[in-house]
Amino acid sequence: MAMQQLQRQVLHCGHAQSPVAAPITPHRSHPTRGRVVASQGSEATTQLTSTSVRHLYEVSAASCCQQVSSSTSGPNSVQELASVAAANPAVLIAAVVALGLTVVGVSKLFDSGSRAYASSSTVGNEYDAWTEEGVLEYYWGEHIHLGYYSDAERAAGYKKKNFKQAKYDFTDEMLRFSGTTQPKSILDVGCGFGGTSRHLAKKFPGASVRGITLSPKQVERGTEMAKEQGVPNVQFEVMDALAMTIPDNSVELVWACESGEHMPDKKKYVEEMVRVLKPGGQLVIACWCQREETPSTPFTEKERKELQFLYDEWAHPYFISYQEFVRLMNGTGKMEKLSAEDWTSQTLPSWIHSIWVGVWDPWYVMTKGPRILYKCLRDAVTLVRMHYAFDSGLMQYGLMRGTKKADGSMQFNAAAQ
Repeated sequence: MAMQQLQRQVLHCGHAQSPVAAPITPHRSHPTRGRVVASQGSEATTQLTSTSVRHLYEVSAASCCQQVSSSTSGPNSVQELASVAAANPAVLIAAVVALGLTVVGVSKLFDSGSRAYASSSTVGNEYDAWTEEGVLEYYWGEHIHLGYYSDAERAAGYKKKNFKQAKYDFTDEMLRFSGTTQPKSILDVGCGFGGTSRHLAKKFPGASVRGITLSPKQVERGTEMAKEQGVPNVQFEVMDALAMTIPDNSVELVWACESGEHMPDKKKYVEEMVRVLKPGGQLVIACWCQREETPSTPFTEKERKELQFLYDEWAHPYFISYQEFVRLMNGTGKMEKLSAEDWTSQTLPSWIHSIWVGVWDPWYVMTKGPRILYKCLRDAVTLVRMHYAFDSGLMQYGLMRGTKKADGSMQFNAAAQ
């Protein structure tokens, strides 16, 4: 199904397995986590299917991006094919069988995730690989998060907007949403290779900005770009967001953009950020969230299977709802002025837009060899499935914010949780 959806998206040119997870109770502090599923299939089968997948991609791209006249693809081609089939029926039979096996292989290949979360090392290693490959930076720029598209921009057609500029706009809109004014200290939790950290450091030259990530390669690249851009008030380091070596009550703005998805303990994630936040400081979180599950609106088996794929393909332990994030923030007993918004509409174009930038400029990927090409194809399929998950309401894009109360004590009230 996902492959068919991808083909429809690309060919239209005008738009944009695993065990089932246990029920997720919205009022529980530790939602049920997605199960880790190992990739299946022999190496030979994977190689064969990968070649077939790449061929399908080439055909789809050619169909979408090239103008083919009727004189080059008409009855002559069909007649030639019919002649070959009539002369040797075995050829036609073999072709049909091969096509059938390819379709089945592709379906199985994309039915389960290939990069399931196992530990924090899984996340660090994946981001190391993405950073070294350079593909993500080439197409997404300095910011590896979704972009922001206003009502007017969506009405005019999202492809008219610069894809990378949309990410800068998102950062500015998230900053506005946070309610902060002139923070003197900023912590970027899950900083990637530091696009947002540097952007905020430039906006607030008097502030000390610190970006943390699990990826040494991201730290290296982020530091390089800070030097290249002449941004002296930002630093990057490898640090686990669930065990930060940062003093209590020391940061005026804690910023967490699309890092919560990778956290195996969302409650600890929130508590650590609240712990380091200064009294009166702001915490702002942006996160891919699954919809709120209630007794009257449980996840269907189909939805659970789709969520499991989205967990396992990009090293996500599990997702929670944005309402649950607010409950976790409130559960610390240290936060006030809590609020949340659903930014699904403003960010939805990013998923398919990111595929289009690759269609318009495919050559960088083409030079990376078959392994990276296949990995990017899997990512394209996942981008389409993410688009449909958000568009259908299975997923939502949550923005959450709050202010730390004047009491800076970090003795959390267990009863409040």
